[in-house]
Amino acid sequence: QLQLVESGGGLVQAGGSLRLSCAASGRTFSSGRMDWYRQAPGKEREFVAAIGWSGGRTTYADSVKGRFTISRDNAKNTVYLQMNNLKPEDTAVYYCKATFGAIDYWGQGTQVTVSS
Repeated sequence: QLQLVESGGGLVQAGGSLRLSCAASGRTFSSGRMDWYRQAPGKEREFVAAIGWSGGRTTYADSVKGRFTISRDNAKNTVYLQMNNLKPEDTAVYYCKATFGAIDYWGQGTQVTVSS
């Protein structure tokens, strides 16, 4: 079993930055793909970014390309999401997800609120 705990959310003005962290425990972290998703009020959860097990392969939603950066530190069992130039439409609960084979593990989420 894998446990994921997100942190780093908060309230920030438009144009500001936040760095989210997702700490994993409970099983081998380094071999899994890690994703960030977000869910705004009244909307479905949507993909934000993903990173492969080695950290060398990343993908992003078009809405965050050039502003967000996903990274991971396997030695610390942690994945990060650096968010720059935040916009009000980035307001959401952000979740990390770990995928090992056919099994997905989700964290509890961290709130990000961007004021205009």
